[in-house]
Order: sequence, then structure tokens, then C-alpha cells
Amino acid sequence: MNFLSLQNILLMTPILFLALPVHEFAHGWVAYKLGDPTAKMAGRLTLNPFKHLDVIGVLMMYTVGFGWAKPVPVNFSNLKNRRSGTILVAMAGPLSNILLAFISIFISGIIAKLIDAKVIMIDTEGLFRILINVSLFFFFLVIVNINLAIFNMLPVPPLDGSRLISTFIPEESYYRFARYEHYIGLMFLAIVVLVPNDFISGFIRAVAYPVFRSMALTTQTILGINADNMFWMLIQSFASQVYGRP
Repeated sequence: MNFLSLQNILLMTPILFLALPVHEFAHGWVAYKLGDPTAKMAGRLTLNPFKHLDVIGVLMMYTVGFGWAKPVPVNFSNLKNRRSGTILVAMAGPLSNILLAFISIFISGIIAKLIDAKVIMIDTEGLFRILINVSLFFFFLVIVNINLAIFNMLPVPPLDGSRLISTFIPEESYYRFARYEHYIGLMFLAIVVLVPNDFISGFIRAVAYPVFRSMALTTQTILGINADNMFWMLIQSFASQVYGRP
């Protein structure tokens, strides 16, 4: 699937304006609730996308389907419990994207049921074209959020997964490691941007597909969607193209 086609760019833009701000807002909101007002004071405790978007990270989303936003500033020393608070703040972003992905596929399931019930009629070529674009929009909305969650859970600075390292190593050792986060992060981002990333892309697809399938099957079971539903079949066909699975 060509993410850089005009059609896909038009569909992806509002999705990025939703998924990336939700991710960063979740970090800032949890930090604020745990005692750190840094994001709020910096004007980043908002869903305004222009406060969060990073140019290179957004371009990566358009080209390879994963990327990043500008990290919300967090002063972890302000957290009520620095160790557990760091983990909660780190997890907030990826979990918000997983939740948004499930809500998105559930809404697409409701649309499929409305088509089954003849509430939404697809009886002209024009309506069928609209159906294709709507199904593609919801598919992108689901996989962009899943990809964001998985990519940001990689245990490499400045990604959220690097914060989880603190749960597996002594606190003193982690904070020695943290002193080099900036340099490690710059090296990692340089590799992501400048070097072909078949390994990272392949890893994300390998993890994202079962997550997508579990969400789809859960939605299909809860709503009782027919396997031959036109809208639902379109979404599954897009998944086959992106993930290279039957």
C-alpha cells in the first residue's frame, strides 16, 4: 500500500492530528496527576496538534507508518513516587493509542452493522467509493495508533520504552544510564531517519498484526458482524495488503 499517494495523505493528515496529540497529552496529563506541572506550565497539556507535532516524526508516519511527536516535558523528580510514576507516565502514551485504536475499530464495526441492517445503503457507485474511503480512513486510524504504541515501546531513548528499563535494573544504574539518554537518542533517531529500517518496520508489522487481529475479532464477536460484510471485508483486505497476511 502506497502511504504517499494523494488519497492516503489526505486520509492520514487528520489521523496524525489526532493520534500524536492524544499520545503526548496522555503523558502530560498522567504526570500532572502524579505531581508534575511541567507540561501544563509549558502549554503542552492540550490536544492542539500544533503544540505537539514534530516535522521529521510526521514525515516518518507518512512514509513508513510509524514516527513520533515532540516529547512532552516531564520533570520526573516532581513525581510523588519517582520510580512507579516514571513507569506510569511512560505507559500512558502507548496505552492511549491502543485505546484509541480499539475505539476506532469498534466504531468501524458499528458502521458495518448499520450496513447489515440497511440503515446505511450502498446502492450507487458514488456511495461505494465513499464506503471505500471511509473504511480506509478507519483502517489507517487503527494501524497508525497501534504502530505508534509499538514503536514508542522500543527500549531506546527518547522513546517511552526506555523508561521501563528502570523496573528491571537497580535505580542507581538506571540513572547512570539516563545521563547518556540524549546521545543514545540522537544516534537512534539518526539511524531511523538515514538508514533503511527494514528490521524496525518488520518488527512493528510482526507485532502489530496480531494486535490488529485481536481487536478485529473482539469487535466482530461483540457486535456479531457477518464475515461477508462488505465494509468489514474492505478493512480486512487493507490489513492483508499492509501486513502481507491472508
